[in-house]
Formats: sequence, C-alpha cells, structure tokens
Amino acid sequence: MIKGVKLVKPASYIVLILLLFLIPLFVKDAYYIHILIIVGINVILASSLRTIATTGQFSLAHAGFMAIGAYTSALLVMKLGLSFWVALPLGGIAAGLLALLIGYPFVRVKRVYFAMLTLFAGEVIRLVIVEWKALTGGSTGLTNVPPPNPLVIPGLLNITFTSKVPYYYLVLILVLITLLFLYRIERTRIGAIFMAIQQGDSIVESVGINTAGYKVLALCIGCFFAGIAGSFYAHYILVVSPSSFTVMQTIYMLVYVTVGGRRGFFGAALGALVLTLIPEAFRVLKEYQPIIFAVILLVIIFYLPEGLTSLPKLVRSKMAKPSKGSLTNA
Repeated sequence: MIKGVKLVKPASYIVLILLLFLIPLFVKDAYYIHILIIVGINVILASSLRTIATTGQFSLAHAGFMAIGAYTSALLVMKLGLSFWVALPLGGIAAGLLALLIGYPFVRVKRVYFAMLTLFAGEVIRLVIVEWKALTGGSTGLTNVPPPNPLVIPGLLNITFTSKVPYYYLVLILVLITLLFLYRIERTRIGAIFMAIQQGDSIVESVGINTAGYKVLALCIGCFFAGIAGSFYAHYILVVSPSSFTVMQTIYMLVYVTVGGRRGFFGAALGALVLTLIPEAFRVLKEYQPIIFAVILLVIIFYLPEGLTSLPKLVRSKMAKPSKGSLTNA
C-alpha cells in the first residue's frame, strides 16, 4: 500500500508533463501559446531566484543577470555568427561568472544589506548596457536578433522557429531541465546546507562549513538560469532593450516566489504561473498590474503566509477540524 502511495506523485508528474506536451495540439491560437511561453520564462526566473533565497539572501539583481544572458547570447550570434545552441548556454555561463565575480564581496553582508548591494549591481548592469552604445545599442537596444537555428536531422527532423509552437516546446524543455536540476540540488547535501544557512550562519560555520562559498554557489546557480532565461527571451522576442530588465521586473519575480511560497519547491513556479495568467485574464486592468500584485501579496501575507502551496494543507485542516456545533452535540 505504501509503495503504491509513493508511486502516485511521480505518476502524476509524468501525466502533467505529457499534458503540457499535448497543449499545442488543442490550443491553436498563437496568442495563448505566447502567454504560455512567457509563463515558462517566468517559471525559470522565479525558481532560480528561489534557489538564491534558500540561503536567506534576497537578490534584487535577477533582471540584471537575465540581461547579461540576453545580450551575451544575442551579441555572440549577431557579431560572431555563433549558433544559438552554442550561445544559449554561454549566456547562462556569462551570468554565472559575473555572479561569481561579485559574489564573495556581496555575501559578506546579510539580509537587507545584501538586497541593497544587489539592487545597486542590477542598476549598474542596466546603466552599462545603456551607456555602451557601440556594443549594446544603448537605450534603443538590439533589433533583428536572429531566431534559433533550425534543428535538422536528415530524414527524421526539421524544426524551424517560424511559429510559436517550436518556441513553446523549447521553453518547456528548458523549464523541465531547470526544475529537475534545482530539485536535485535541493535534495542533496548542498541543498541541505543552503537551508541550514538560512536558519543561521554561525551554527553552520561552527561545524566547519564555508557559508560564504555556499552562498556564492547558490547565487551562481540562480544567476546561470536567469541568464538562460534571458538568452531564450532575446531569441524569442527578437529585440533586446534595457527597459526589459528593470528593478521592477525583479520585484515581480520576488512576488512570484512569495505568493507561491518559498518553502515548497514548486511554490515559485506556481506563483509565476498564477501571476502571469491573472493580468492576461483581466487585460483591461493590465496597466494597474503593480497595484493588483500588491493587493494579492497583502492577501497572501495575511491569510496564506506560507504561500499558495499551503492552500491544500489549510483546506484539509479546516475540513478535519470539528465545528463547535458537532462538539456540543457530542
């Protein structure tokens, strides 16, 4: 019986993944496919930001590292003629290396001071992009970014990125790889140390663990996947500009993580899904998106402090709790 229960969760994940791969067979409208692609990008960003947060540090530079991935990939393809499939991981590596470069001095400070430093770093990245006009195009950005190169296997496969559907499958694969990698990391000794650091640096250091090194590792992992999301974004939208990578974009990512729930692994993904779809469902109110997000965040903080992932548990506890009337009758 217990073995059967253990198999339920993996089986449900497999069914969900199959359903996700089947969506384009039933959803033909390109606009809806586009929304799902944006959901995928946001899931990668929110989940990678949550990895950084597992060490107790909140980065406000995630949009900046996404910009590093986007511009690195676009420039490698446009200036050097590299294939997108080479530029994609290099965009992530560039973001990860920059995180490594600034990581050690940044992680020496904690909590709000770390957030302030990363806010500064994100703005510096954006301002460098704006001012380095010869390379980045300045505030105008880069236009006519090439789409991904066709995937061709003679006699078997010929995928060209001329419609939304190939992009959907590509971002879905990237999301699955990201979630699988981050999930496996969290279930290893490294993930356990991340969580322990969140509870208290001094306790972890007392057993001889280099907390600064693990904080930098979490930052590099998170920023690598932010760079991957940025690289995909650049070759999907085909235009890259600094206005797409502002502090407000990082704040939205933090809201995704908070609303979904930081404790549950899939909380960030759930938050990104819900908060990407809500503004699209009420498009007439899209200009009020910051206000809507603020209201949702306040409701979650007061009524679901552990995020949306705690909702099933809360419902079960309410249903299991006997009412006053039933206690009186007993």
